[in-house]
Amino acid sequence: MSVRETYKTVAEESETLLVEKKSKFISHVKPVDNEADALAYLNGIRSKYPDARHNVYAYVIDENNIFRYSDDGEPGGTAGMPVLDTIRKSGIVDVIVVITRYFGGTLLGTGGLVRAYSASAKKGLEESGIIIRTMCDIISVKVGYDLVGKLQYAFAADGIETVDTLYENDVTFFVASPKPETERLMGRVTDITSGKAVIKIIYEKYIDKFNE
Repeated sequence: MSVRETYKTVAEESETLLVEKKSKFISHVKPVDNEADALAYLNGIRSKYPDARHNVYAYVIDENNIFRYSDDGEPGGTAGMPVLDTIRKSGIVDVIVVITRYFGGTLLGTGGLVRAYSASAKKGLEESGIIIRTMCDIISVKVGYDLVGKLQYAFAADGIETVDTLYENDVTFFVASPKPETERLMGRVTDITSGKAVIKIIYEKYIDKFNE
């Protein structure tokens, strides 16, 4: 699993189908945290399609810069490497792509295979949903009801994400701040509330946003 403060990955597992001259390319994409997870997923796909001649794969694990790929019987350089290149060009990490191919009776040639595997990988990655994952401080901001509207307006104007709100005698907002922005955010809240807000960093977590 990546330890970077911000990185790009996929949101969820997906399965897509690409047909090229009657050959079927079934792309399976899954977010993974480590190499063991990637290999377990690969073995699961192989078990699911025992009659397939090719289960081409590539995966990229950000931690320790691990990457692997295999043509799995396709001509050298026509399958695994194009899939890996597609992952790398997207900037995505912590992901595995497995493409199961069923031959349709017409040879595609080396160029055709490269294009088909690249297109299948790209389609699968897009279907999984590409997200930007950012390590954030979760900050509690406690204020009186008289300051709620002012803070809500400021958070909306600055694009600050409120992850929860607790209404009691006072109101406590729980907001997510990318770590490099935390000090500035806390200072802004102090200014807006004239020092009346009680502000605390309570924990940190990754926050996901879809890549637009």
